[in-house]
Amino acid sequence: MTQCQPRVRVAPDIRLKVSPLASRIAAIKNLDLTGVRGSGPNGRIVRRDVLASLQRLAASSAAIASPSPPAAAPVFEAVGRAQSIPITPHEVVKLSGMRKTIGRRLTISKQQVPHIDLTVDIRLDALLNLRGELNATLQSRKVKLSVNDLLIKALGVSLVQVPECNVQFAGDTMLQFARADISVAVSIPGGLITPIVASADSKGVAAISNEIRDLATRAKNGNLAPQEYQGGTATLSNMGMFGIKQFEAVINPPQAMIMAIGAGERRPYVVDDALEVTTVMSATGSFDHRVIDGTDGAWLMAAFKELVENPLSLLA
Repeated sequence: MTQCQPRVRVAPDIRLKVSPLASRIAAIKNLDLTGVRGSGPNGRIVRRDVLASLQRLAASSAAIASPSPPAAAPVFEAVGRAQSIPITPHEVVKLSGMRKTIGRRLTISKQQVPHIDLTVDIRLDALLNLRGELNATLQSRKVKLSVNDLLIKALGVSLVQVPECNVQFAGDTMLQFARADISVAVSIPGGLITPIVASADSKGVAAISNEIRDLATRAKNGNLAPQEYQGGTATLSNMGMFGIKQFEAVINPPQAMIMAIGAGERRPYVVDDALEVTTVMSATGSFDHRVIDGTDGAWLMAAFKELVENPLSLLA
């Protein structure tokens, strides 16, 4: 009985000189020898030629199966500067230490603090009338109340009335504060700072006015001591003087709430089932949902609204 020779893939009408071992390997690997150049005597295809051809085919298949990855998008560093420089004409301005700190803290707040935002519309006519009367009385003392002074007082009192919102997240625990220390956002050259009116719930509005005026002046001059702007139990941010109707502020960590005040404007408003034109502002409270439920936030906003719309209670 004769032994069967392995069949070697060769294009029709082409005769090749192939060694028996090379022929056997080509048959096992199903390799077409037509394109293989022999390196043996008289161009004979030998074992090393077959193995080299198999290696080239394997490398080619791997390159097709693994295409080059797409070009990566520009990578942004921690400071937010793209590694690729834009072609638009520009100037590179180094961030100040304050700007870096603001960016780092507020980024942490937006990434780690689940915000819940609640907005109410508040009538200001009674507050504005009371402010006018008080300023007339306090003129001899050279005190001039601002709307913001009265809102600081209202936020302090409402936090004491709704203590569930006068809190701070602290890992596995929660801090419950016994008084309301209100941080007030003040814009200064190169950034923002939040001097604190301590015990705003129990201070008189004239004292709050004098204190915030002194704090704001020294903040802009860079003369605040650390304890005068570090801490606080909640923040009030008022952008109404810029004509901003309503906005949602970023919680100032580690605090658990911030009150954003919009501009007072004349609007149609339903009062006792009758349509009137009255001065109304929108106020938005942002709360840390890890320690403050939506219902408690709603109670705080309702208390704040009640105090502003009936401001005589702020003087009690």
